[in-house]
Amino acid sequence: MQTLFVFLQRLMPQQLLSRMAGRIAGSENRLVKETFIRLFCLFFPVNLLEAERTRIQDYRSFNDFFTRSLCEAARPIEGRLCSPADGLVAALGDLHEGQLLQAKGIDYSLDTLLAEVPRLVNGSFITIYLAPHNYHRVHAPCQSELIAAKYIPGRLFSVNRMTAAGVPDLLVTNERLVCRLATDPGIDDAGTMYCVMVGAMLVAGIKPAWSSAPCRPGLEVHIGTGIMFEQGDEIGHFLMGSTVVLVFDQQVDFIVVAGQTIRLGQSLV
Repeated sequence: MQTLFVFLQRLMPQQLLSRMAGRIAGSENRLVKETFIRLFCLFFPVNLLEAERTRIQDYRSFNDFFTRSLCEAARPIEGRLCSPADGLVAALGDLHEGQLLQAKGIDYSLDTLLAEVPRLVNGSFITIYLAPHNYHRVHAPCQSELIAAKYIPGRLFSVNRMTAAGVPDLLVTNERLVCRLATDPGIDDAGTMYCVMVGAMLVAGIKPAWSSAPCRPGLEVHIGTGIMFEQGDEIGHFLMGSTVVLVFDQQVDFIVVAGQTIRLGQSLV
């Protein structure tokens, strides 16, 4: 089943399907948007009571619903380093010779993930998978300053467990937005953290919080520096479900484990 699922994904016109899904999800036709929202809520455990807008009728489109913001008290921020998103911890641990764990028995290269050679000797990482029903905004896990960001075009494989175990280099094959951040703004030897937002099947776009439009497939974007984030500030959001990888230049003693469901704001250390 796993082999067949991966094989079918390789045959699919991934970008075309994602663009089509994006157009439907962006429709503001009342019948279209409300039908898709109601069907989505029927099949997935969506809690609209924690959203700023609790009525389906208040959303302009399915995309507007999918990227819904939460009410202020829904996700309290805890600890000095918190989860950037709701999701499932897919993998975590220390870097080993520039390699990260994707799935059991499958590693991938940090240099390839970031599309640069980072100045990281030791460090840690955590990978969080966002299921379709999860809240889909990504937030700063600690106070930080955006030093550089770039969009890397790529494929759009699903990023669920089955695909992660069947597609080597999955997270460096899919399109992604790589954000390099200084974790101690204003300090010369500030720590470095990477926040990588990885696109996936039917993802209609990755939208940085500082941009008015999503990153576009086929276009590499270099963004200016000097943008400050307080802990919990939004970094960006997905227009469908996907994955976030955090990489730190120091070893992190995580208090969460692989396979655990976590929420935005939950302490990681």
